[in-house]
Amino acid sequence: MALDKNQIAKRIAQELQDGFYVNLGIGIPTLVANYIPAGIEVVLQSENGLLGMGPFPFEGEEDADLINAGKQTITTLPGSAFFDSAMSFGMIRSGKVDLTVLGAMEVAENGDIANWKVPGKMVKGMGGAMDLVSSAKNIIVAMQHTDKAGNSKLLPSCTLPITGLKCVKKIVSDLGVFNVTENGFECIEFAPGVTIEEIKQKTAGKLTISESVKEMAI
Repeated sequence: MALDKNQIAKRIAQELQDGFYVNLGIGIPTLVANYIPAGIEVVLQSENGLLGMGPFPFEGEEDADLINAGKQTITTLPGSAFFDSAMSFGMIRSGKVDLTVLGAMEVAENGDIANWKVPGKMVKGMGGAMDLVSSAKNIIVAMQHTDKAGNSKLLPSCTLPITGLKCVKKIVSDLGVFNVTENGFECIEFAPGVTIEEIKQKTAGKLTISESVKEMAI
């Protein structure tokens, strides 16, 4: 069985390291806040002006004035700080963010990412994606492996407008975990119930299978 959105987020949370400053993009990445591993401390940054973002609130405990960049209600942790967007993007552009987790419409085998616009569709804008992909020290993508028609979203090259060039380091999809290398996508883990053959069939970009590939622990 392919992973659901929460399982993708839970697997990405395993990549967090103690002391990291982490920006979570809109969509699946925001769910990572609910799965911070025990024993480590990370500071979650929201580009609308918050350091110290906590997990999502329980139903009935929402504060409509406390939101993330995707306009979802959130919680704060002790020591949280609020500031304007100029300060927030100053942090991002100066390389203070250790890890960015983003969603994507497409990722190319060389690490290019397209995640902000489908031509002909109405969009609100690119948000902070272009700043994040050009400034973060490490970028992990959370995404569905294929589109609704079953077409691969891991491609030889992106067909949609590019957000950033050669910036993605790792992908966690509903089918597995992939490093982006000089030789394209490298599958290092597969989701429970997913076969390597299925991954090969659904990956259009250049794909290698790690000699130490293993089933994902979630």
